[in-house]
Amino acid sequence: MDDLAPRKAPERPGALSHHRGQDKLLPLGEAVERFVRPGASIVLGTCLEQMIPFAATREILRRKIGDLTLIGPVSDICFDQLIGAGLARGVMAAWVGNVMMGSAYCFRRAVEHGEPRPIEVVEFSNLTLALALHAAAIGAPFLPTRSALGSDIVGRNPFLEPISNPLGGEPILAVRPLHPDVAIVHVQRADPHGNAIMWGSLGITTDAVRAARTVIVTAEEIVAPEQIRRDPNRVAIPGLTVGAVCEARWGAHPSPVQGYYRRDHEAYREYHRLTKSAEGYGRWRADWVDGPADLAAYLARLGNERVASLIPMDHHFPDPVDYGY
Repeated sequence: MDDLAPRKAPERPGALSHHRGQDKLLPLGEAVERFVRPGASIVLGTCLEQMIPFAATREILRRKIGDLTLIGPVSDICFDQLIGAGLARGVMAAWVGNVMMGSAYCFRRAVEHGEPRPIEVVEFSNLTLALALHAAAIGAPFLPTRSALGSDIVGRNPFLEPISNPLGGEPILAVRPLHPDVAIVHVQRADPHGNAIMWGSLGITTDAVRAARTVIVTAEEIVAPEQIRRDPNRVAIPGLTVGAVCEARWGAHPSPVQGYYRRDHEAYREYHRLTKSAEGYGRWRADWVDGPADLAAYLARLGNERVASLIPMDHHFPDPVDYGY
C-alpha cells in the first residue's frame, strides 16, 4: 500500500523559501494616480461589451489625466467620455460609439470639428488589433494575416504592412506588435496579489494584460488566494503581470458583469441623449463624475431600486469539477 501514498518531493538543501507574493491592493483612485500618467497609452474595454472599467474611467476624468492614447476593440462610451473631457490625443480602435444607440457624439465632435480638441485616429479591424496585442504578448516581431488586405485601413495604419509571403504565394499582411503603457481590466474576482478570475466573454483580455507594461485590475470581489487556487483554469490574469488590484463593486456599470449585474440600457440611452451637445456632456459629467466623489457615492446616485433591478434573477451554475489526481 506504500506505493499508493502521495509522493514526497526530495529535499533541496539551499533552496530559496517560497515567495508568497506581494500584496498589491490599492484604493482605485490611488492606483490610477500612480500608474496612469499624462501621455500614456491605455487599453480599455478588452472584454468588448462586458466588464468595461467605467469606475477607473471616472477616476481618470476626476484627475484630468490628459494626452492619452486610447486603445481598444469596440470601445463603447468609455472612450467617448474621455474624449469629451479633452483628455485623449489619439484613438487606436476598430469602432468608437454607443453600442446600443449608434454614433458617439463626443468622438464625432473631436474628429469632425476638433472639439474640445483634435484627436488622431488609427483605425484597426477587430482582428488586426487583436493580432497586434497578441504579437506584443508573445514577443513576436509581427504576426501574418490575410485579413484587411485590400482595405483602405492598411495604408493609414503604421502597424499594418503588406509583405511578400516568405513561404511563397500571394502577399500577406504583417501586423506589428502593440505595447500599451497601461491595461485597465475589470474582473469578477481577484486576490490581493492580482491573480484574477474571469468568466463570460473575455475578448482580448489575456493578450492585452501581457502586452501592456502595467496592469490595473478592478474586481467585484477581493478573495483569498486559496479561493483563486481552487479554480485555476479560470485565472485569466496572473498576478505577476499586475501593478495594482482594486476592489470596485459595480465598477463596470453601466456595462454588464456576468453573474453580477445586467447591462443598464437606461444609462446608455441617457448618455446618448445628453451628449448630443457639448453642454449636455457637461451636465452628464456633473451628475455622474464630478458630483459623486467615489464609487459608493455613484451607487447612491443610482439608487437602491435601480441597482436591485439589474441583479440577475436567474442563475446558471456550471457543473463542479474535480481537480484531484
